[in-house]
Amino acid sequence: MMPRGREARSVLASLKRPHTLRSVSPALACLRANPFHTTATSRTDGVFQGLADKRQPLPWIEAFKRQQEGKPAHNSDDVPTERDLTPRKMSDSYHRVVLPLKKDPWLSDTYVNSSGHIRLGTLFMDLDALSGIIVYKHTGPGVTTVTAALDRITIAHPLTEICDLEYSGQVTYASGRSSVEITCKVAKAREEGEPSKPEDVLLTCTFTMVALDPNTRKPVNIPKLEPTNAEEEKIFKAGEAKSLSKKETSKASLLQTEPNDAESALIHQIWLRQLAYHDPNNPLRQPPNVVAMSKTQLSTAAIMQPQYRNRHQTMIFGGFHLKQTFELAFCCAASFAHARPTFISADPCTFRNPVPVGSVLYLTATVAYTDPPLLEEDGTEPGFPDEKNPMTRVHVRVDSKVRDVEHGVAKPTGQFNYTFSVPKDLKVLPHTYEEYMMYVDARRRVSLGDSQRKEEQKASSDKRPEASEKNLIG
Repeated sequence: MMPRGREARSVLASLKRPHTLRSVSPALACLRANPFHTTATSRTDGVFQGLADKRQPLPWIEAFKRQQEGKPAHNSDDVPTERDLTPRKMSDSYHRVVLPLKKDPWLSDTYVNSSGHIRLGTLFMDLDALSGIIVYKHTGPGVTTVTAALDRITIAHPLTEICDLEYSGQVTYASGRSSVEITCKVAKAREEGEPSKPEDVLLTCTFTMVALDPNTRKPVNIPKLEPTNAEEEKIFKAGEAKSLSKKETSKASLLQTEPNDAESALIHQIWLRQLAYHDPNNPLRQPPNVVAMSKTQLSTAAIMQPQYRNRHQTMIFGGFHLKQTFELAFCCAASFAHARPTFISADPCTFRNPVPVGSVLYLTATVAYTDPPLLEEDGTEPGFPDEKNPMTRVHVRVDSKVRDVEHGVAKPTGQFNYTFSVPKDLKVLPHTYEEYMMYVDARRRVSLGDSQRKEEQKASSDKRPEASEKNLIG
């Protein structure tokens, strides 16, 4: 048998020789039909091509050369111009893309995990890319836009089979200042001409984007959104109320104020229980299903490569950042529960500082709260609606920070919050003051999510997914 190296040289040499009209092996025919010097299509790693085509105007090596020469590396569309602040309609920013997972099984390799579930982290990347397209339709050229926050992602209906998916979204609130709210949804894609149904919607999410001057990086005003009918007016008012609510919530943050009376009572009750577990004169001992918060942590560190950059070339794409935090949160919940978690919601997440290309991103995930909790404010132990089939909600917080390769000063880049359910009875136990604050903050987020879910159920008669339902999302 001919050695592999000689065989390869023989094949390459035969390509250079003239050939008579004799039979040609399939391997040679394939080599001739597919020359080695191919050009890869421009894309951001992991983002659906239908959303990535216009996101990167320059190959990284060219953008890098421009940086070295002191020239701007961003897109010409981002060069400051006199901005058109004419009010926009919701329809002006509407965008729709179909993800053909059923029609193209090879595409599903990027979106389906080893257990046959849709990879939510990959969907989050696509949704952030979609929001980037939508915001540029609203603002027009001359501004740089960045993702400031993910307000909430909820599962509306479970996915029971792999099918083509439709991404769609539009601007739903813009006051004329620098920020804009974008609402996106993922739904089952219907055949052309076939009407969609409410139960087709798999999940909805809301992003907050901020417009900046490309040179000064300071916020700039953008066109105001003007509703054109009663339905749009209702959506606009809801966005306005949400914006005001976020400001009030920010004022009540634990970084601004101390815990309220009920929260202080809860902290004291948990502290007393913690003391009892370690008191040799007390028969009460820490049960095996009660886990110290510090033992739930998982951490990662990764260099941010150019293929994950955003359309402004020098910073990492927010969707990739979101995907990394979600997948670490999933692993953290799975490690804590020793069971497969089911995604419930992404609670308000913030992007505090950009992540530069070439920097080192550090992520730390912690189980910050479990529901039912260890104790209530009065010291009682809450039970499960069905004691034979316990189902615990696990709230995972992911803290993100970035350093340059030389590991100088660290900058916080965001806090991300995810809630999962697991089919077990588990409790998390804080010990330090910092952990108690994380516990109280997570408890607030879960309570707020419950309130919003009840409002959504009142507004819609559609059935919401239960944790026990078959669901291929997650």
